[in-house]
Parts: sequence; structure tokens; C-alpha cells
Amino acid sequence: MPSSDRRAVLTGWGAHAPAHVVTNADLERLLDTTDEWISTRTGVCERRWADPATSTGDMAVRAGRAALDRAGVDHVDRVVLATTTPDHPCPGTAPWVAHQLGLGDVGAHDVAAVCSGFLYALGTARDAVLAGSATRVLVIGADRFTSLLDPQDRGTTVIFGDGAGAVVVEARPDDTPGDTPGALGDVVLGADGSTYDHIIVRAGGTRAPLTSSTPPPDRYFTMAGREVFTAAVHRLADVAAQAAGRAGWDVQQCDWLVAHQANRRILAAVGRALGLPPDRVVCDLDRYGNTSAASIPMALAHHADRFTTGDRIVLAAFGGGTTWGATTLTWPATTRPATADRAPTLTATTAR
Repeated sequence: MPSSDRRAVLTGWGAHAPAHVVTNADLERLLDTTDEWISTRTGVCERRWADPATSTGDMAVRAGRAALDRAGVDHVDRVVLATTTPDHPCPGTAPWVAHQLGLGDVGAHDVAAVCSGFLYALGTARDAVLAGSATRVLVIGADRFTSLLDPQDRGTTVIFGDGAGAVVVEARPDDTPGDTPGALGDVVLGADGSTYDHIIVRAGGTRAPLTSSTPPPDRYFTMAGREVFTAAVHRLADVAAQAAGRAGWDVQQCDWLVAHQANRRILAAVGRALGLPPDRVVCDLDRYGNTSAASIPMALAHHADRFTTGDRIVLAAFGGGTTWGATTLTWPATTRPATADRAPTLTATTAR
């Protein structure tokens, strides 16, 4: 169909979380912290940590397979993987994921925008579909973020978990008045490089290569908590309102806000700023923690049974860079039964 007659529509979704559950009580035995301190400050009660043998790519394959199964398809034109924790510095992880999914020699690439990565990847997929360069795109957000953490730092270790989420975006005829079920709206993106060091792993790149003399703090993820909190609330509320406005929606009348699962207090503050009651702000971090680029697609998959066809949903994220983004989603028809999160057979990884 001509690209001008297309809409980009979400047709499948899926998620994968590692089996290993780490509770706040578990962390009390490892760190100078308490369940009350963690839950009060972050809203996290438990999180999933991948075992050392499980890579970001492994989790991405499982989530991608679940999304393809839900969409009822076995082929896409492109794979876009949002991650800050790729399997290797070189090459990208997306081509291997596409290979493991049996997708042949389709285009596949990574996107790095930390916790905003899924929105950046989704924007890339939507643009490709609307431009006519792709008919169907698999978008995955996956991070093994615990690989970046200082295990003795209670300020970060208690927050993050590992996981992956995925969606399938397809072209559909633009011939339906009103909100088409599954339709994605404009993806509004932004960045402010002047605050790049507010969310950072300082060593390991070309500006500061890892050496034997690299101080331990520079090897791990650090975050300027107070500054990030303030910026996240402001940017999330602003970009969510922009995305809703571009769709012609009154943000206060939206059915759901599915924002990056960073912190319960941030989610609550953004909901208040947008005039949304707490029961319309999806919260997934109590069970999974902050899963970075995976958090929005995981939340969509885990809460899909709460959504009704035609529900107006705003997706919004804020992350390192600093970066932010938002879009709108009209929830699709849910006629296809959900499939179990099954693990496909993975080929040997020693050469990767």
C-alpha cells in the first residue's frame, strides 16, 4: 500500500523476566538497608536478576518470540533492539537476536538511549512503517542492567532488575475514522546532552577506557538522584502532554499512563502533574524493579489483561543522555489468546 495510506499499528506484545526473584528481605542480608527503606523510597518490593550465563540477547530472544507468537507471525522486515547492556561492545546484539528467532537476513540494529531506548526504537519502527520501507517491525527493549551495578551500592542495587519486553508494529490501511485499534501516534523525542553525566557509567568507552588503574566507582553505574528525580518528573509530564496533544487527546481523559518504571514516587508525581488518578498510572516496578529499556514493553505485556480494545494509552520515558520520549497507543483488539513465555532453543554463543 502507498506509504501515505498507512498507519503503524501494534499487533503483538510479549515479555521475559528471569526466574531468579530477589526480594527486599534478600537484600537486607547483603546490604546495609531495610525493606522499609527500599519500598518507601523506590516502591520496589522484588526484582528479577539474570544468572551469569544469561545475556541481554538471550532475554531479548524470549521476549521477541512471545511478541511474534501473540501477533501470529513468523517474519518481520526489521528488528530494532533498545539496550544499554549489549552482549558485546561489537557487534550489535540485534542481528544475533534476529538469527536466533529464525528471521533470516532482515535488517537488525541496536538503539542506545538507556531508559528511553524503547521509545526511541519504537519511533524508528513507526517511521519505517509510515515511510514504506518496512511492513512489519519487531521492537525489543532488553537490559541486564545488574551487570552495570556496584553490588555494594544500596542506592542503585536495590532499584534495578533484568528483563526484556517486545512489541510487533505493522502497517495497516489508514481508512478507519477516529482511533484505529493498535494505532501508534507521533513519537515525541528529546535530549539534553548538558546533563549527560547525571546518569552514567564513566569508564569503558573511548573517552575513559577501562584500565588496571580505573577507580572502582568509575566502573559502575552512578546517578545524581535528586537532579534526575526533578528532571524526570518535569520531562515525563511535558512530553506525555505533547504526545497526547498531537493525537488530539485531552491527556486527563486518557485511560492509562504507562511510563518508564523508575520509581513509584516519580510515577505518582507525573500522574498528579497530568491530572490522572493513581489507578490509571500503571505500576510494574514493585515486582520487577527498574528494567531500563525493557520497562515499558514489560509493563504493557504484564498488564495487558487490564486494557480494553480502544483504550487510550500514553507511553512515556526518561533516561540517560539525558533523553526522553512519549507516544500514544490505542489498545488493539485482543482476540488472539496469549501464549506462554517459552524459551526457544539457543545455538552456541561461544563465538559471539
